[in-house]
Amino acid sequence: MTASSIEALPEPLLRRVAAQALTRTFPKNAVIVTEGDESDSLYILLAGRAKVYVSGEGDREFYLNQLKPGEYFGEVRLDGGPRSASVIALEECRCAILKGADLSRALAEHPDFALHVIRKLAHLVRALTESARSLALMDVYGRVAALLLKLAEERDGQLEIRERLTQREIAARVGASREMVSRILKDLESGGYLSVERERIAIHRKPPKRW
Repeated sequence: MTASSIEALPEPLLRRVAAQALTRTFPKNAVIVTEGDESDSLYILLAGRAKVYVSGEGDREFYLNQLKPGEYFGEVRLDGGPRSASVIALEECRCAILKGADLSRALAEHPDFALHVIRKLAHLVRALTESARSLALMDVYGRVAALLLKLAEERDGQLEIRERLTQREIAARVGASREMVSRILKDLESGGYLSVERERIAIHRKPPKRW
C-alpha cells in the first residue's frame, strides 16, 4: 500500500463522511490549526494544499507533511491531548470539519472510516520512527540527499523535482539550517549531480550516500 493510498480517503468514503460535516474555506497562508490548541475537530481537506509543521525557537520550523485533497488531519487529538502540530494553508483550502460528537458518530457509523484512521495512525508512527532514525543516524548531507531522491520523479528518462522548494523549506524538512542546505546544494551542483532551476530541480545522477 502506498503512502498516498494510506493518507487519502477513497472517494465514496470521503463523500459519506463529509456529508456529516460542516464545510469551511480558509484563505492562503491561514493557520487552520495551531500546535497546542485544545480543539477536538477533525479536518478533511476537500480542495487545496496545506502544510503540517511544528515550531521551534524564533522562526524555526520543522516540516512534517504536506496534505492534498482527500487527506485529513486532527486524528491525533483523539487521545484527548492538545494539538501536536500546526497546519497552514499553502493555497485556498476547503475543509469538511467534524467536531467532537460528530466525529465520534462518524467513526461509529462508518467502520471503514475508523479502520482508515487506525491505519493512518500506524503509518504516522512508522513515518515518525523513520524520521527519528534519519535524524539520529544520518548527517545533514545524508538527509538532504535522501529527501531529494524521495521527492524526485522520472520524466522523459530524467529524475526531477517539480515541487518548488526553497532552501528554507528543505532545511525545515531535514532539521538543519538554511546556510548548511545552501552549501550542500552548491556542492552537489558543482559536482554535476543536480541543477537547481526556476521551476524544478533536475537530478543528473544519484548523489553519493556520503559526501
